[in-house]
Amino acid sequence: MVEYGGGIQNGPAGQVSGGSGTAPDLGSSPDLFASVGSLVNDASNWIGSLPFEVLVAGIVIFFVSLLVLKRAI
Repeated sequence: MVEYGGGIQNGPAGQVSGGSGTAPDLGSSPDLFASVGSLVNDASNWIGSLPFEVLVAGIVIFFVSLLVLKRAI
C-alpha cells in the first residue's frame, strides 16, 4: 500500500496531520453517470416545489423564447 500513499498516511506524517489510516480506493472504476439520476430527481423536486404562478410564468417564457428563436432563424 506504500505505492498508493498508505505508507505516508499510516506513518508519522499521517499521525501528525490526523490521517485516518486507510488508503484511498484506487482500484475501482468511477461511474461518471452515477449522479444523473440524482440530478433528474433533484430537478423534478425543485420544479415540483415551485409556486403555481412561477410555473405558469416559466411556461410562458419558454414558449415566447421559442417564438423569438423561430423568428431569428
